[in-house]
Amino acid sequence: MNVISDVLYWISTGLLVPVIVLLILFFLRALLLIGSFFGQYLSMRKNERFLKEKMDSLTAEGLAEFENSLPEKSNSLVMVYLHKIIESKNSPAHVQRLVSDFEVAADKDLGISKTMTKMGPMLGLMGTLIPMGPALVGLAAGDIASMAYNMQVAFATTVVGLFVSATGFVTQQIKQRWYLQDMINLEFYTELLKEKK
Repeated sequence: MNVISDVLYWISTGLLVPVIVLLILFFLRALLLIGSFFGQYLSMRKNERFLKEKMDSLTAEGLAEFENSLPEKSNSLVMVYLHKIIESKNSPAHVQRLVSDFEVAADKDLGISKTMTKMGPMLGLMGTLIPMGPALVGLAAGDIASMAYNMQVAFATTVVGLFVSATGFVTQQIKQRWYLQDMINLEFYTELLKEKK
């Protein structure tokens, strides 16, 4: 029985370094996500105001004017797909495919946020529990310095894991709302195209 316990202990202790490395990588990715999210927020805010103003009064007869008023260069996903749909508006099958492609592209953009939401707490918990074993051994042996170091690692990994998860969760919730509104706008535009025909 001792052999099995020792093997499990070695395995868990061996996982500490990969867990810490992954947490550091996810932390750096969370910082990049915050930066890109801020840029996306500025772009989305501008486009949302423009599209709401236009979509509220849009009719099948005003489609040509709407298409001409769209900004030529925009990194916004909804604008990119609106331009693609306008180019393919004579083919309902292509239009429907582009709307579906937009859903896939939006889900792909949400992928990193979803991953961080789930992986942050997992890695944080692993990083918390793994050093607790050596900390308890240090406490039993009276080695307070070893115990303090291991507890420091345990708490640090928890905090980093929660930061990663919180970043992923908040960005995912907000982006889902954006993409839902964009999807509504695209579907409204395609329905007006059908009406016009």
